[in-house]
Amino acid sequence: MRGGFRRGRLNMKKSIAIIGSGPSALILAANLNENKFDVTIYERNAAPARKFLVAGDGGFNLTHSEDLEKIISRYTPSTFLEKSIRAFSNTNLRNCLKSIGIETYIGTSKRIFPIKRIKPIDVLNAILNELKTKNVQLKTNHIWKGWNSNNELLITHNEEALIVKADIIVFALGGASWSKTGSDGSWKELFEKKNIEIVPFQASNCAVEIKWNETFLANAEGKWLKNISCACDGKEKKGELVITKFGIEGSAVYALSPQIRKQLNENNSAEIFIDLKPIFTLEEIKNKLINKGNRSYTKLLQDALNLTEIQIALLKTILTKEEFTNTDMLAEKIKQLSLQITGLAPIDEAISTVGGIALNEVDEQFQLKKLPNHYTIGEMLDWDAPTGGYLLQACFSMGWYLASKLNAAE
Repeated sequence: MRGGFRRGRLNMKKSIAIIGSGPSALILAANLNENKFDVTIYERNAAPARKFLVAGDGGFNLTHSEDLEKIISRYTPSTFLEKSIRAFSNTNLRNCLKSIGIETYIGTSKRIFPIKRIKPIDVLNAILNELKTKNVQLKTNHIWKGWNSNNELLITHNEEALIVKADIIVFALGGASWSKTGSDGSWKELFEKKNIEIVPFQASNCAVEIKWNETFLANAEGKWLKNISCACDGKEKKGELVITKFGIEGSAVYALSPQIRKQLNENNSAEIFIDLKPIFTLEEIKNKLINKGNRSYTKLLQDALNLTEIQIALLKTILTKEEFTNTDMLAEKIKQLSLQITGLAPIDEAISTVGGIALNEVDEQFQLKKLPNHYTIGEMLDWDAPTGGYLLQACFSMGWYLASKLNAAE
């Protein structure tokens, strides 16, 4: 074993067809025993892993450096992914990447990145080179169209209709965001025809809609709220937010996607609370606001709490004049400022999605209960995770875990 990329003993080979070529598919193929399996990946695009490459343009978080228990707690539901992430952790992933020449480092945010000179395409090429050494075939411009009456795969290539027979079939078709990369969720109707339950797709890790006052927005659009924390339904996340014409977006609100979505689904609205000064307790803030003197409240907030212009403007647009000029009430709002959310960004603008194949449709090894020898991994299953490397970690873990189970079973 080379840090997670396996080789094994000679055996009678079975064929494995993998539909899709994202991270979960690639690490699955790289870890399947080439002496036991003939592996072919079928990709609809002209090149593999397009979403992987596009995601890397915005900051290439491969995983997170948190301890394993905390990482597992980040997922919704956490129990579904626990076994695979314990089997192939963030440390395992780093070692795996190192074995193929991809060195990583822990950033100040505790996220894990490739070292500075390594780009997303370099990571992809390193994995693809590993696939070549294992004689994995990668067939691009091959579009899966469903099954025939014998449950054989129907695939088109350059307008030619093909029938693909395989002993084991693995679907890694992604979720429903970023359709320009081929991840559009169009596969769901094919599974529904097999009576496989599909949970409707919804946006995750996305902007949320807030109906801003136009006067506030004219000066605030594009400005950041930094070193704040955001809370919803008992879940809290420190980070930053940016004010947009649509509402807000950023790490602090992305992490609350499950809680916000739940409120929106139940009430058609959601409420989040922003703590503009998480480094101070409520009592500390009250004490800092006591000695106002002849200063205006704006000047007081600047001097006593070092609030920024945008933070003060936000307080003024949300609070009544009576609240803003009452130091006790002002302190309370600084620690817990309510914002009303009216919706989520469109799915295609989201970083990820929830929904897809219902988790009760697969067993512990991701095999479809209604279709023996058919497996599904990656974002096409109904789980959720925040940004920061957690999405990729789960996809890599699922692919590795399935490979280990198939290797052991055959």
